[in-house]
Amino acid sequence: MAEIRDLRSFITVLREKGQLAEISKEVSMEHELADVTASLARSNGGAALFSNVEGTNLPIFAGGVASHTRTAISLDCEPNSIIDVMSEALKIPNGIPPRQVKVAEWHKNCLTGEDIDLGTLPIPKHSRGDGGSFITGAVSITKDPISGRGNLSYNRMLVLEKNILGFNVNEWRDVGTFMKSRPDPDAPFPVALAIGLDPAIMIAAGVRTTVDELLIAGAIRGEGIEVCKGITVDLDIPARAEIVIEGHIRPADRSPEGPLAEFHGYHGEMWDSPTLEVSAIAFRDNPIYQTIIPGWYEHIYIGNILPREPLLRKQIRHIDPTADVIIPPYGNGFMAVIQIDRDNPGTPKNLALAAMTAHINIRNVVVVDRDINMHESSEVLWAITNRVHWDRDVFKISEAQGHEMDPTADRRGVSTKVGIDATYKRERREYGDRVAYPSVDLSEYLD
Repeated sequence: MAEIRDLRSFITVLREKGQLAEISKEVSMEHELADVTASLARSNGGAALFSNVEGTNLPIFAGGVASHTRTAISLDCEPNSIIDVMSEALKIPNGIPPRQVKVAEWHKNCLTGEDIDLGTLPIPKHSRGDGGSFITGAVSITKDPISGRGNLSYNRMLVLEKNILGFNVNEWRDVGTFMKSRPDPDAPFPVALAIGLDPAIMIAAGVRTTVDELLIAGAIRGEGIEVCKGITVDLDIPARAEIVIEGHIRPADRSPEGPLAEFHGYHGEMWDSPTLEVSAIAFRDNPIYQTIIPGWYEHIYIGNILPREPLLRKQIRHIDPTADVIIPPYGNGFMAVIQIDRDNPGTPKNLALAAMTAHINIRNVVVVDRDINMHESSEVLWAITNRVHWDRDVFKISEAQGHEMDPTADRRGVSTKVGIDATYKRERREYGDRVAYPSVDLSEYLD
């Protein structure tokens, strides 16, 4: 298998593994491209590479880290080792610093001044409820003006003018903290947007941590990520990016921005967001544009699953050293499923409580036995239907702190958290083992 070092090598590996859908039929950037990518995700059809997009000669890649299988490919591990690999990469002593290089492939082509036009990039309008064309697959690169620490993050960006973006930033994110820490918090703040990246960088950018996320990407790859100084901003930018947009956030120059399909499955609200004035658009020869379908699987995997499953497992294994946990994509990051060998009737409730405290987003927790495939929603629902006595096996915690975007919460994120013990209670009534039919190779039976 080829080594993954950038988006192009990732595409090569996906093709080798049968995890790439190459689409040559003409598609529209308005909804159709997102519809096709979402349909592929639902059917395990692989990531999408669109080579014939209406209105542009650039190919568009989507759905890279949008399934358990492709996440494992991105991390160069087996699917059952994803949490182990992420746990090691998240340990601060394991971080590997980036390596400086003087020249990047994206230095070859650069638009500045009057030549800057965001319309040269194929920025889709994804969902029918979106307020315009949003950049969703870019990694935002900033630097703490006090410590000099670099930061990777995701921010939704609405195209407002040919050189202006609406830049959504939560006040608690590092980007917002960095801007406020300066003597003049309203002064222009340098930022770079890297598009078309090694999935290790994409995954690292979804982590909230106290170190530069490039160290986590280096830990995933086992070597430092190559970075290069920007053309118009003093920032370390991945040297193998396909496209780089440089500019300055203007905290005091705000504009309505939104709505956009969000991870919770609804369209987010309009925000009065800072604007970003673009100072350069640089790109490789024949660049590939990369997007993330907002409010869908990749959005949830990168932002809610990969950075948080290791935290949950660490927390619950203080109680049960053999317990396993996942954050299923259909739960939008608000749900956790824990799998155990039940030997004490009180353990499932303790584990559910531990998961709720491991991360603020976790609101619903279901605990199941080993005979349930916790990766299959139909299996989890079967356990809830057949193994839960609603009066005895469900508990709730009212007025608990959660995420502000949780649709069930108030505007400060206060809601009710629920734990469900969906394990088999043999002490109540013995039913024996589940009905099971082993899988067979159908090619031996079908012509």
